[in-house]
Amino acid sequence: MSIDPETLRQIEELSHDDRPLLVLDVDDVILEFIRPFPRYLEKQGFRLELGSFRLQGNVFHLENGEVAEADRVRELLTSFFDSQSAWQTVTDGAAEAIETIARDAEVVLLTAMPHRHRDTRRRYLDEIGLTYPLLTTEMAKGPAIMRLRGDVARPVAFVDDMPHNLTSAQEYVPDAHLFHLMAENDLRKFLPPVSDGVTVVEDWHDARPRISAALGL
Repeated sequence: MSIDPETLRQIEELSHDDRPLLVLDVDDVILEFIRPFPRYLEKQGFRLELGSFRLQGNVFHLENGEVAEADRVRELLTSFFDSQSAWQTVTDGAAEAIETIARDAEVVLLTAMPHRHRDTRRRYLDEIGLTYPLLTTEMAKGPAIMRLRGDVARPVAFVDDMPHNLTSAQEYVPDAHLFHLMAENDLRKFLPPVSDGVTVVEDWHDARPRISAALGL
C-alpha cells in the first residue's frame, strides 16, 4: 500500500532527527473523543448509542428515534472537528508523559482525519501546549510510520486506539513497539483482539514507563 501523498509532503517538511521515534495517534489517545462527542451530538439534536465500535448506525435523531443518515453523521463529525477546541480535552496523564519522553525522543502526532482539519487541530494543540509535529493521513498509517523512521535504524514506538492501525504499523515496521491505548477502556469489548506483539496499556500512567523502556530511554 502506498503512502498518502499529502502525508508524505508533511513528513518531508520535518527536520531530520535520528533519536528514538514515538508516533502517537490523537483522538482517544491524546485528546478525548468518545466522551465529549455524545454531548456534542445532544446539542445538535442527536444521541449516540454504541452497540458497536462505529458511528454509522449508532447515531439517532432525538426527535423521532430514527437512525441518522450516513451523510448527516459525516456532517456532524466534520462540524465537531471544526469546533474541537470547545469539546476535546487532553487525556489524563498524556501531556506529562509525552513531555517526559520528548526530552530524549522525537515525538510525532499522526492522526487519521481529513487533511482539511489539520490547521484547526494544529491551532488547538498549540493552544494547549502540545506543540509536537502533526501529520494527518487519509490512508493506512504503516507506510507513514516507515517513512518517518527513515533509513536510520532507530527504535520506534507507536500508540493507537484502533487495532487495524497497529496492524498496519506492524506490517511496515515489523520491529516497532506497538501499544494499544484507549481513553475509554470499556469500549475494548467492541473491538477485535489486538495482534500478537501489541502491548495493551490501561492509561498513560501505565504507558509512559513501558514506552520509555521500549525506546531505550
